Amino acid sequence: MIYFDNAATTFKKPKEVIDAINYALLNYTNSGRGAYRAALDSGRMVYETRVKLAAFFGSNDPSKVIFTSNATEALNITLFGLLHKGDHVISTVTEHNSVLRPLYKLESSKGVSIDFVGIDECGRLKYDEFEKYIRPNTKAIVINHISNVSGEIADIEYVGKVAKKHKLYLIVDASQSAGSINIDMTKLGIDILCFTGHKSLFGPGGTGGIVINGDILLDTFKVGGSGVQSFNKCQPSEYPTRLEAGTLNIMGIAGLLAGIEFINKVGKENIHKKEMLLIKRFYEGIKDIEGIKFYFDTQSLECKPENIRHGSIVSFNLGKIPSADLADCLGEDYDIAIRAGAHCAPLIHEAFNTKEEGIARFSFSYFNTEDEVDEAIKAIKEIAVSFS
Repeated sequence: MIYFDNAATTFKKPKEVIDAINYALLNYTNSGRGAYRAALDSGRMVYETRVKLAAFFGSNDPSKVIFTSNATEALNITLFGLLHKGDHVISTVTEHNSVLRPLYKLESSKGVSIDFVGIDECGRLKYDEFEKYIRPNTKAIVINHISNVSGEIADIEYVGKVAKKHKLYLIVDASQSAGSINIDMTKLGIDILCFTGHKSLFGPGGTGGIVINGDILLDTFKVGGSGVQSFNKCQPSEYPTRLEAGTLNIMGIAGLLAGIEFINKVGKENIHKKEMLLIKRFYEGIKDIEGIKFYFDTQSLECKPENIRHGSIVSFNLGKIPSADLADCLGEDYDIAIRAGAHCAPLIHEAFNTKEEGIARFSFSYFNTEDEVDEAIKAIKEIAVSFS
């Protein structure tokens, strides 16, 4: 199988990640629940992962790296822990349902009000709208770093300056960016970063987290076993235990640590350059097909791969072929895996007017090859001819 659905999850993982999970299964037990060697080794590994994640994202406090099962849980914990009745939040139409549905629930259950910044025809955010939507009760801006539909990279530094100017919290969904481009929370003005481990961090499913940069106290999301303060009727108030009730995913965290170490060894810049070389090659190979329509700023791919500012995503539709039919044809006849449809991001499809036909999304990884790209180009050209 040729796999181009890496925006959903990276299919090929580094060998180091697989080895780390196997080692954890054989050698680790529960972190913070015992004084014997296997438990202590587990705790050391978990702490090392917090330290490396804090450094990876430009934060200086490992105790405020909170492990979750994925970015969806991280965003739920953050949004329900920060926003209360009467608050107003600004988000964008490019968001995934992992942001939208918590916001809608907060709107219906707590009276939180929401405004959404729009996009232009290429999927670029209308940045002037951020300040336009600010109200006296605005509390936060919630934005994804890279759209999982268009691949457009948001100008987080600009949005961070707007947030700082108006004393708002900046919450960033880094599901598509963590691991493939550099993120410095302090430099960009990010207060809370939510990430998942199973995409460009090359970790296993069931891993993710929150990184809090500053003195922000989120309400507890769940309570239970913590390994400390067992006679306290309340969940411990200190991070990370405040938000980590119950047993951690020790094997998943071990795999996540190995993914971080792999990225640090290869270099985020080299990973991004490889991915941009692949999407540029892919775009150049299909851009002249009759009837093709792209859903991103194609001019962003005109420069050298190392200078491209775009996520590793190429989204398009091919004439009148429904995106689902294109995906089925690629899968059944060519064994090429892509994602078609709405991508759990309804508002951007409404903006692109693709609610009915959806969009075909190719998303690339460091482990894809030029030969695989060429096979995909050939397949799309053949399909275009067969449907003409």
